Amino acid sequence: MSPVLAGVLQLLALMAALALVYRPLGDYMAQVYSSEKHLRVEKWIYKAIGADPNTEMRWTAYLRGVLAFSAVGVLFLYLLQRVQGSLPGSLGFASIDPDQAFNTAASFVANTNWQSYYGEQAMGHVVQTAGLAVQNFVSAAVGIAVAVALVRGFARSRTGELGNFWSDLVRGTVRILVPISVIGAILLVACGAIQNFSGIHEVGQFGGGSQQWNGGAVASQEAIKELGTNGGGYFNANSAHPFENPNGLSNLLEIFLILVIPFALTRTFGRLVGNVRQGYAILGTMVLIWVSFTALMMWTEFAHPGEAFQQAGGAMEGKETRFGIGGSAIFAVATTLTSTGAVNSFHSSYTGFGGGITMLGMQLGEIAPGGVGSGLYGMLIMAIIAVFLAGLMVGRTPEYLGKKIGTREIKLAACYILVTPALVLGFTAVALALPTPGNSMTNSGAHGFSEILYAYTSGANNNGSAFAGLNADTQWFNSTIGLAMLLGRFLPMVFVLALAGSLAEQRPVPATLGTLRTEKPLFTGLLVGTILILTGLTYFPALALGPLAEGLAS
Repeated sequence: MSPVLAGVLQLLALMAALALVYRPLGDYMAQVYSSEKHLRVEKWIYKAIGADPNTEMRWTAYLRGVLAFSAVGVLFLYLLQRVQGSLPGSLGFASIDPDQAFNTAASFVANTNWQSYYGEQAMGHVVQTAGLAVQNFVSAAVGIAVAVALVRGFARSRTGELGNFWSDLVRGTVRILVPISVIGAILLVACGAIQNFSGIHEVGQFGGGSQQWNGGAVASQEAIKELGTNGGGYFNANSAHPFENPNGLSNLLEIFLILVIPFALTRTFGRLVGNVRQGYAILGTMVLIWVSFTALMMWTEFAHPGEAFQQAGGAMEGKETRFGIGGSAIFAVATTLTSTGAVNSFHSSYTGFGGGITMLGMQLGEIAPGGVGSGLYGMLIMAIIAVFLAGLMVGRTPEYLGKKIGTREIKLAACYILVTPALVLGFTAVALALPTPGNSMTNSGAHGFSEILYAYTSGANNNGSAFAGLNADTQWFNSTIGLAMLLGRFLPMVFVLALAGSLAEQRPVPATLGTLRTEKPLFTGLLVGTILILTGLTYFPALALGPLAEGLAS
């Protein structure tokens, strides 16, 4: 079988699996967030934290809950790393330095999982399981909760109440993320991923010498790192490591886990607003972008000219032979079009255009399908912008899902789409203007520029993947990327929840002959065009200096 055909068949198998679970999972999540009943374990949690799950919250109270919970998470994870050297199960590893502890705490709480450390040489069992793994669950649940709050803003009228953050957080964790992660972890163990609490072992190497390897609860953390679109690996090689991702079957399973909730949330959205066709329109937009990016990535990596590429069957540098170009390309697009950041290959070794595709996927806002929750609310913000542009073209007040998009709503949407580019381009410009940060670049010229641009793109968009050529373990990059991750995660949430509150207060507007039919393919095309135009206008100059310049020169 040719490598190209193998890649295409993997993509088709993945699409079939996602289609199979789309409807039942989407309907189940809609039931989870609309049910008035609480499970017994959930009642115990509410009692322990002193929360009343039945109290409705306005957007300001909902936001306070998000920020307070996340702030406590950052502080707890920071302190846990700082005292690691005194904890049992630390495997003899020292406590983490302050700047790196801050970076890691911000990273995992912000659902980014950027890692400026070697996991197998820095983090013991307690930090990995009680710290990092816990944040993999709850940071993902926070993202879904904010998305559900925005959907309620569209679904409700004349109230301003968006539900209860603590109830949404607990339900998302207990009823969705934990059960699916358990199943995923069992399947990964069956594929060959490790799951233990062993210490450090001395392993002999072929040809002499030895290596040190430590075990860990890898399969369980691997499952939630992909399912929650987190991305932080137990080992430095991440999902390219055979302990995390042993073979082609586990590779497809991990890609499936990355994509399954973000895609299924469009069905949840349709059910909660009472019109599943609206969910299909959003789904169609996500699928169109995802398939296009995947096809383009596979083409650039398979067809790149050159004698070495022809002998290898494509650009195999930096890719695992057990996955091949097809499995690596599908994974790279999935992880950068979502907020996952896990990698099974080194993006720095991709062709110039291939590296640009991974970067562009994040710069779209990671909305196709995006992170758990963040992908849906990001796409709904883009839908509001598209409706507004359509209204300008016909001279009519824009409406979406029966809600008028007025001055307040469009200002909030505009602030949302401007925050992340400002962080990415601003931090990149400052890093290149100062003399010291440039010393961390492995390469010079266009590729070196791409290393820094990619780092801040990944951090501010809460992705977490790296171009694998930048030494980010410095005080400058630990601090600035940490700030970019926190601001890139929580500032957009402020605008999303404020928008949700504004929409929930409105009276529904009845549809007329002049109302834009947002469930039609025409709107899907308009939405795709809006996303590409906004991203192109924002990032094209920076991309032209980095991956485009490198690709055209090769």
